[in-house]
Amino acid sequence: MSDSGFSADDHRCMARALQLARRGLYTTHPNPRVGCVIVRNVQIVGEGWHERAGEPHAEVHALRRAGEAAHGATAYVTLEPCSHHGRTPPCANALVQAGVKRVVTAMVDPNPLVAGNGLKLLQVAGIETASGLLESEARALNPGFISRMERNRPYIRLKMAMSLDGRTAMESGESVWVTGDAARRDVQFLRAQAGAILTGIGTVLADDPSLNVRLTAEALGIQGEVRQPIRVVLDSELRFPPDARLLNIPGETLIYTCSANDDKIAQLEQVGAKVRRFDAKKLHLSEVMTALVEDGITEVHVEAGATLAGALVEQGFADELVIYMAPHLMGSSARALFNLPHIAHMQDRLALTIRDIRAIGQDWRIIASLS
Repeated sequence: MSDSGFSADDHRCMARALQLARRGLYTTHPNPRVGCVIVRNVQIVGEGWHERAGEPHAEVHALRRAGEAAHGATAYVTLEPCSHHGRTPPCANALVQAGVKRVVTAMVDPNPLVAGNGLKLLQVAGIETASGLLESEARALNPGFISRMERNRPYIRLKMAMSLDGRTAMESGESVWVTGDAARRDVQFLRAQAGAILTGIGTVLADDPSLNVRLTAEALGIQGEVRQPIRVVLDSELRFPPDARLLNIPGETLIYTCSANDDKIAQLEQVGAKVRRFDAKKLHLSEVMTALVEDGITEVHVEAGATLAGALVEQGFADELVIYMAPHLMGSSARALFNLPHIAHMQDRLALTIRDIRAIGQDWRIIASLS
């Protein structure tokens, strides 16, 4: 059903459910962000969202708040109610037991364990169902979850910072700081919504970064502890230093390597790293994508140098480019944004689609995707 097949009240209620779902932006990984609104006689009687992985889903929170008022009501859910036992019981069953009359979903769950089965369960119980209301907005909330289910790989968001002339660091490697305070704070929110922050060993050796979320729960608008994304380092030859800053701050650090140096692996594991070894001479991005999914990671924020960034773009793994452009010039000898193969002809350029552009402090943030 298209959006036009729904009433204005349907749109209003689903918009509210999407608003609730966004409250889980920084807390639900690897689960999807889901919101639910229960309406009876044009009045909201219950609402909720999936707050943290492993905790009750959005429908359960909304039904608890609605109580007896859920009987005969309409439930608006941003994702098809689950129909299988995971870490929590099936939400479709909960809706049936509560006696709701109608369920409207923004989208069908792409998880093969659900994939329409939740809606069928509701229909068999005599509940009217409809799907597809504000679907594009619902999909935009869960790029990682959808990517894992539909493509069996994570959603890759590549963050870069550059000068107006497209440079990321001086020829010497000096890069602190390309952009201003407002842009760097903006990046913290991108980190916070990711399941992992990915970088290469070159960045670790050159910058000794932290790659953590430094915002408070209050700044993120959440309750409880701030979740630290897993930090994943691509390091084929296992050059990772045991005294790296990544191993001395809260959060998990995972190293992907091809090295068979068992002593070095043991040394790194002793100081807190987790090491995953690949049976190859060098890391291949296609295998890295598979490994990330196997490690439970669906949405990846990349902060890396021009080599890894260029490889992600060239091989088609960069789903989203977030580029912060600072109002200064760094000169032709400074380092470029991407290391890409030589492009000889204009017709061979890599075309981008600009999805958003706005000022962040004194800098500009450009969000784009490969066309």
